[in-house]
Amino acid sequence: MNRNYTEALAIAGIALLAACSGGSMNQTVPAGTTGGIPQAMGSNAAPNTRAACASIPGPGFARCFALIRTDIAAENGAHPNVSGYGPADLQLAYNLPSSTKGTGQTVGIVDAFDDPKAESDLGTYRSNFGLPACTTANGCFKKVNQTGGNSYPSPDAGWAAEISLDLDMTSAICPNCKIVLVEATSNSFGNLGIAVDQAVTQGAHQVSNSYGGGEGGPSNPHFAHKHVAITASSGDGGYGAQQPCSYATVICVGGTTLVKGGSGRGFTETSWRGAGSGCSAVVKKPLYQKDTGCTMRSESDVSAVASPATGVAVYDSYPTGGWQVYGGTSVSSPIIGSVYALAGNAATHFHATSIWAAGGSSKLYDITAGASNGSCPPAYPYICTPGPGYDGVTGWGTPHGVGAF
Repeated sequence: MNRNYTEALAIAGIALLAACSGGSMNQTVPAGTTGGIPQAMGSNAAPNTRAACASIPGPGFARCFALIRTDIAAENGAHPNVSGYGPADLQLAYNLPSSTKGTGQTVGIVDAFDDPKAESDLGTYRSNFGLPACTTANGCFKKVNQTGGNSYPSPDAGWAAEISLDLDMTSAICPNCKIVLVEATSNSFGNLGIAVDQAVTQGAHQVSNSYGGGEGGPSNPHFAHKHVAITASSGDGGYGAQQPCSYATVICVGGTTLVKGGSGRGFTETSWRGAGSGCSAVVKKPLYQKDTGCTMRSESDVSAVASPATGVAVYDSYPTGGWQVYGGTSVSSPIIGSVYALAGNAATHFHATSIWAAGGSSKLYDITAGASNGSCPPAYPYICTPGPGYDGVTGWGTPHGVGAF
């Protein structure tokens, strides 16, 4: 990690305070068909941050949750000291056996539209950090459309950034895993759901979904596959239930702020104010959830780093760019999906059951401090405010090894 990023971490608290007081957020509408009304989420993001998919989709459509720092200049090519957390940082922070586990596992990444440079950008990321090559030629990487073919949808700069983030985080956590990228024709939930099915058809044991939208129905068969860990981002706009995250068959992933130093662990972790959470209005409480207060499905279940103020290094060059620092719960979903891959328990996996069974144990880092992400009803204040044990912003906490997965 370079000196500039170390300094950025040192002032992360200042950045978050600025964010909480309503810091500005530069927003751009990505190319393609995802334009719309800018989402008013500046108070929940770090200053000098833009959303890759900066629009509120209409009913039945999703937006990606990648956030990009605009105050750190993009760099091209090989850079051994790029800004942002790299694989070694993340593996250390979460005590992961990334060098020895993951062989035989396939992680599915589902996104909308096409990233024409997905494979080449992935190659740059992995080469830069000394990870083994993951290519179509060596059988590690596969890219298909939602029907399993190679006639890809139209490209979109915003979703391409999301794709790069998802592929890079999967590589960072599980470098021995195979990756299948499924590109949905559009950002409609119908097409994205078909793409999830395709990821499973392609052999994915875990499927990560770094997008969301408003709640619709109480369940969705596209996001319910036996013995497949399906993760989804809780969102970057604070309190308010999102789907697919709120489906009972999905592992809902919240977000944290991860600062290097300050504890025996080597990192200090608190809740991130932007992370989504909620008490579902339409999904019944699953049997594995034991919290009281929210009588419906509570989200989130688990979490990982998401704050742009303590973001991760990502390489994305479509249509321009290079190395940048990303945040958002788009970071945490593929991280958690890949931790499931390291655990290798797909044959016995059942939704978020193992997370809730491990809650309160040493298998997870309990995140007890940090900012609230909104104002919850008196019946369930813990859905918005971090504290010991379960809370909605960070779930039961973050990975401490793979024992909870």
